Amino acid sequence: MKFENNKSGNGGVLTLNNEIKEVGRLTYTIFPEDNKLIISFVLVHPEFEGRGMGKFLVEEAIKFARENKWKVYPHCSYARSVMMRMSDVDDIFLKN
Repeated sequence: MKFENNKSGNGGVLTLNNEIKEVGRLTYTIFPEDNKLIISFVLVHPEFEGRGMGKFLVEEAIKFARENKWKVYPHCSYARSVMMRMSDVDDIFLKN
């Protein structure tokens, strides 16, 4: 599995691909003036659902945010539920 971050301006798409096709994607928007990354949407191909691929995408977005010293606001309910179960994101998790 390989991640690809296609950032364009203040937005982007993180994709997770296997050797053959796209497994899933996460869309985000960056508000640099607020040091904030908003996770808008997480989508996993039905063939790969239930295997933790969505969680991998959220974790990669968190890694990207940390590298840039941004906080993360998970607008997507799935991303929010993943982050609520993580114990190591209190430093960057914007709950409101």
